[in-house]
Amino acid sequence: MKPFTRKASVLWLGTRERGKGAINTPSAVLKKAPYASGGDAKRGTNPPELIAAAHAGSFSMTLANELAEAGYSPRQIDTTATVTMEIIAAGWTMTQIHLDVIATVPKVAQGDFVDAALRAKANCPISRSLNANISMRARLSLGDGAEGLRSQRISATHALSIARKNRARRNGA
Repeated sequence: MKPFTRKASVLWLGTRERGKGAINTPSAVLKKAPYASGGDAKRGTNPPELIAAAHAGSFSMTLANELAEAGYSPRQIDTTATVTMEIIAAGWTMTQIHLDVIATVPKVAQGDFVDAALRAKANCPISRSLNANISMRARLSLGDGAEGLRSQRISATHALSIARKNRARRNGA
């Protein structure tokens, strides 16, 4: 696939605390959309909200790709990204992003789903570009309504253990 670029522009008036702006994208999805500082959600979108939206979208697409490469066809992937901003010595900083994922994937084994979710978290272009702690809770929805949701919090050591076991099983060891 050939490299590509995308643009967005913001016209900003005033100071960070009291200013306001408008964001535009060539696709016109955002056309003079109100834009404000991160703490002022009443006056329009803001950088942390846009990063959360981009991250949730990018992760969902990456997870769909990882599942497809593993031989599964996801029916639905719902991802919510929550961005935490804190003031540190350098100023306002994105310190944490939490991904909450619920996926409906027919016939997928729990271990294969966990592997795909971890690969998606590691391979997501937005995840790779951010310097923040990224946590995730991934839940597999059975989609039939009978059993509800199976949920698993994924720690790094637990995830590595599951991934190693699944690789060994696939490799016949």
